[in-house]
Amino acid sequence: MQWRLAFLTGLSVALSVILVGGATYTVARWSLLDQLDNELTAVAQDLATTVATNIETMGGLTSGTLETSNGLMSLVRADGVVSQMPGQSVDLLAGPEEISIARLRAGSSARDVYEGDVVYRAVAVPLTTSEGHYAVMFARPTTALESTLASLWLVLLTAGLLGVVTTTTAALWTARAVLAPVRRLSLAVKSVTQTDQLNPIRIYGRDDLGELTQSFNTMLKSLQQSREQQRQLIADAGHELRTPLTSMRTNVELLVADDKSGMLPEGARSEVLGDVAAQLGEFSALVGDLVALTRDDHLQRPHEFLDLAEVTDSAIARARRRGPNINFAVTMESTPVMGDPSTLERAITNLLDNAVKFSPSDGTIKVDLRDGTLTIVDAGPGIDEDDLPNVFDRFYRSDKARNTPGTGLGLSIVAHTAKAHGGSVRAGNEPGGGAKFTFRIPVAEVPEEFRD
Repeated sequence: MQWRLAFLTGLSVALSVILVGGATYTVARWSLLDQLDNELTAVAQDLATTVATNIETMGGLTSGTLETSNGLMSLVRADGVVSQMPGQSVDLLAGPEEISIARLRAGSSARDVYEGDVVYRAVAVPLTTSEGHYAVMFARPTTALESTLASLWLVLLTAGLLGVVTTTTAALWTARAVLAPVRRLSLAVKSVTQTDQLNPIRIYGRDDLGELTQSFNTMLKSLQQSREQQRQLIADAGHELRTPLTSMRTNVELLVADDKSGMLPEGARSEVLGDVAAQLGEFSALVGDLVALTRDDHLQRPHEFLDLAEVTDSAIARARRRGPNINFAVTMESTPVMGDPSTLERAITNLLDNAVKFSPSDGTIKVDLRDGTLTIVDAGPGIDEDDLPNVFDRFYRSDKARNTPGTGLGLSIVAHTAKAHGGSVRAGNEPGGGAKFTFRIPVAEVPEEFRD
C-alpha cells in the first residue's frame, strides 16, 4: 500500500509539473516573441523613415549599417518586386503578408523565415512615397530567443524532476510512517492466526487506526470469552453426561451377567430395567437441553407478533400435566410482544417445571402476567441467598436440588431466551416463602392488522 500511495502521489505531482511547466513555457515563449516583434517593428519603422528619403539607394543603407544587429532588410513593392539591401549576403524573400502590407498601406506583420539552418523573425511595416507603395521588411535571427527558451525548458525540466523525486520520496516515507500501525495490526492478526493466542494488541493513538485496534481487541475479548464458555460447556457437559452413562453401563453389564449366570433374584431384573429407562430419559433430557442452549437459529429467525398470555397459558397446561395435584393461581392480561413462540414457551415451561419440582403436591403456584412481566412464585422452601447469583449458570445445582430430577440447564435456557428477546430474568424469594422468578420482555405495539 505504501508503494501504491507513493506512486499515486508522484504521478499526481508529475502531472501537475507537466501542466504548470507547459503553461509556463508557452506563456514565456509568447511573451518573448511579442517583445521581439515589438522591438523589430520599431526598428523597421525607423528604417522606413530612412528609406523614404531615397528609394533608389534605400536611404544610403548598406549591410554594414545593420551588421551590429545581425539584421536583414528588403524593400517590397506593391507589385511583389523585392529589392535587397546592398551588400546583404542573405536574400530576404517576401511573402503574401508583406505584399498585402504594401498594397493596403496599413498594419504590420510578423512571421518566421527559414534560411538554411537559421531561423529569422521577420516583420513588415508600410512605406508610402511619391514613387509608389512599399513594405519595409526587417528580420533578425531568433538564436538568442531560442537559447533563452532552451534554458527555461532545462530549468523547468530539472525542477520538475527534482520535485517529483522529492515528493515521491517524502510520500513513501510518510506512507511508511502512517501505515506502521496497520503493519503492527496485520502482524498481530497473523500472530493470532499462527499461535492461536488471543492476546490484545497495544493501542498507539486515538485516531481511526486506534479505534480499529480497539474494535479488534474487543473482538478478541469476545472470542476469548466465547472460547472459554465453549470449553466450560464441554467440560460441564462431559461431567454431567458421565454420570448417567456410567450408571447405564453398570446396569447393562449387570443384565448381561444375569443372562449368563442368573444371579439376580426374582423381580430385580425389572427394577434394573426401570433404572435403565429412567437413565435413558435423563440422558435424552440432558442432550435436548444442550441442543436448545447451544442452538442460535432462533436468533436468525424473524420474530413474529404474538400474545404472551397465550404462550403462558399453553405452558401452564403442560405444567398441570406434570403436577396434577398442584394448584395454579393464574392472573393474566393480554400482553403483545415480538418473539419466537416456541422458544418463549420452552423458557416459561422451564420456569413452571422448576416451580412444580420444588412445590409440595398440594401446593399453589402463583402466575401473574402484566405489562410484559411474568412473575412465577412456587410453594417451596425458596432459594438460599448464596445460591441466588448462580441459579442461571449452566449445570449449577444447589444442595437442595442435587437429589431432584433435572439437567441443570433449564434456567440457563430461560436466561438465554430472555436475552435473545431483549429482556431479562431475575430470581428471588417471596416474603411469605417460596422462590420467585420475574421474566420480562419488551411490550410491542399492536400492528394495524391485529387491531379490532
